[in-house]
Amino acid sequence: EAFEGFRVIRRNPALLGAEAFEGFRVIRRNPALLGAISLDLFAVLFGGAVALLPAIAENRLGVGAVGLGWLRAAGGIGAAVVTIALSLRPIQRRTGPIMFIAVALFGVFTITLGVTHNFAIAFLSVMLLSAADSVSVFIRSTLVPLVTPSSARGRVMAVEGVFIGASNELGAFESGVAGQLLGTGRAVVFGGVATIGVVICWIMLFPVLWRYDRFPDHPPD
Repeated sequence: EAFEGFRVIRRNPALLGAEAFEGFRVIRRNPALLGAISLDLFAVLFGGAVALLPAIAENRLGVGAVGLGWLRAAGGIGAAVVTIALSLRPIQRRTGPIMFIAVALFGVFTITLGVTHNFAIAFLSVMLLSAADSVSVFIRSTLVPLVTPSSARGRVMAVEGVFIGASNELGAFESGVAGQLLGTGRAVVFGGVATIGVVICWIMLFPVLWRYDRFPDHPPD
């Protein structure tokens, strides 16, 4: 009864389906959008070493629950430091190269985590890979809305959110399967090497993103 008098507006299901896929079409037509979103997606997919931290702490470092807690905290520490630094001095130039370099460093520190048996080095590796990831996320989350037409921004952001969120879960699954097949250390190293490989391929596939300098002042109409 509270809604009596309100008129329900029915929309054509065909139009709803077309609108749902409009975000995909906008992303596909814009190399900067496609490159930025897919780079982050595949980096997280292959570099999900955080899912193996319990096995790393127990089998490779021998530090137990307390050490595992510190390893998990290391990621938050690295992300917090970068967040504070970027709030004080945001990235304004060479945004494309910096994003690629940050993802490559994410892969490098993932490899370091996979080869070390030293707790201090593992702690620093987790902290630094999280810091590098935070830099790439900052650039992507700033760039994507600014290169998306205003009329499609909501749909593009929805597609981005679904894919990035799913890649976290798929990355954890991939790391678990690789850990079972290859062993913990080799699986982490494989993920780091694959991440660096993605960076190299994406530089060649999306040169416009590699050459990106400044963030746009405003989104396209």
